[in-house]
Amino acid sequence: MNSYKLITAIVIGVSLTGCAAKQINLEARDVEIVNEKPNSTKCKFVGEIVGSQGNWWTGDFTSNKDLVIGARNELRNEAQKLGANVVYIQDMSNTNAYGSLGTTNTTAVGKAYKCKN
Repeated sequence: MNSYKLITAIVIGVSLTGCAAKQINLEARDVEIVNEKPNSTKCKFVGEIVGSQGNWWTGDFTSNKDLVIGARNELRNEAQKLGANVVYIQDMSNTNAYGSLGTTNTTAVGKAYKCKN
């Protein structure tokens, strides 16, 4: 009986670790997210990026705030990988899985730019 409780606790613990917002990489902390297209004379487009948080399993256990923060953090991380320092968000959407209690996934789509300071 004790091993059953231990296994159950481990499964629940591992399942819920997906409920916190995705972490931002140290190098990506200075990446700025904007909702207006950057000035083309000061900024160079380097690529399209996507950030997402949540799925049908963890979404019901993740707060809406953490879904949004996680998606934005992933955008920053992806932008940093491309050498960008600004992300222009083009779209942000929330989805609900069938039978879920609410929002289960947030996805952000953006364009990454390298801008002169």
